[in-house]
Amino acid sequence: MYNVLAYYHIGPIENPELEVAKHKEFFQNRDFTGRIYISKEGINGQSSGSEQAAKEYIEWLTADPRFKDIDFKIHRSERHAFPKMTVKVRKQLVAIDCEVDFSQIAEHISPADWKKKLEEKSPDTLLIDVRNDYEWEVGHFEGAELPKLETFREFPAYAKKLKTEVDPKKTQVMMYCTGGIRCEFYSAVLRQEGFEKVYQLDGGVIGYGLEEGADHWKGKLFVFDDRLVVPISEEPAAPIAHCSLCQTACDVYYNCANMDCNKLFISCLSCLKEHRGCCCSACEEAGRVRPYKEDAVPFRKCRREEKLSLTPALKSIRESSVSP
Repeated sequence: MYNVLAYYHIGPIENPELEVAKHKEFFQNRDFTGRIYISKEGINGQSSGSEQAAKEYIEWLTADPRFKDIDFKIHRSERHAFPKMTVKVRKQLVAIDCEVDFSQIAEHISPADWKKKLEEKSPDTLLIDVRNDYEWEVGHFEGAELPKLETFREFPAYAKKLKTEVDPKKTQVMMYCTGGIRCEFYSAVLRQEGFEKVYQLDGGVIGYGLEEGADHWKGKLFVFDDRLVVPISEEPAAPIAHCSLCQTACDVYYNCANMDCNKLFISCLSCLKEHRGCCCSACEEAGRVRPYKEDAVPFRKCRREEKLSLTPALKSIRESSVSP
């Protein structure tokens, strides 16, 4: 069994390159995979490791006084949630493309208080899901506003539009995301736009599921690793999404087998087989289609030889260039 860790730290890091080097040295010869991004703004990490390796990492990172208060959300998994270990410097922890005043971050609400606020929600309260549309499609809190955002970068424009639709001084905003880090940025943006009563779910949906279960939650949770979609608690969760091809109730994501599409789409197993892993009939007829597979694990980057084998034109050019 493996522990899947989700965590972040917002705070100045003078030398991100040094922290990346330290992390890479730590992970040598340890059973760990994941994606960890470090910037001058902080750390954003999702990773999976054996129980012992995960324990050692948590102890190692929190031994640094700067990171001693990091909250690690932990799920159990029968296999690694990531294909490899990646640690990189990133200019932005969250791709928001605007200046963020972190002194404006909203008040954090514990999962227990969040649940209570949901149950006592007044008409002037706006509950906002600040994730991408493909995330909330498979699961969200009951009664949440679901902005049609395809990327994180669209939120500042959404915030400006929102303040023309509601009174930013009177409206109470409750906002949530997967693990909490996007709310650190987005709540500050809302407050910079004049919203005065802004609250964010501490620990995000992951933390809520671990502490409060699935009360007031519909469906499952999209995660950015090989699991793709998971229940937020041990309670059974019926799908609220539908197969994009036949509209059967379903919440399993796949990447389109057409290498030049690679779209993330929801499909039932029957349609997946019928369309050979493609999202539509046009992609089935495309020139570079990967072999069909039922596994919902995201497609990996193909080796050059595999790409050539899937691209008849390139293969022909290669063969002619080596012929006598």
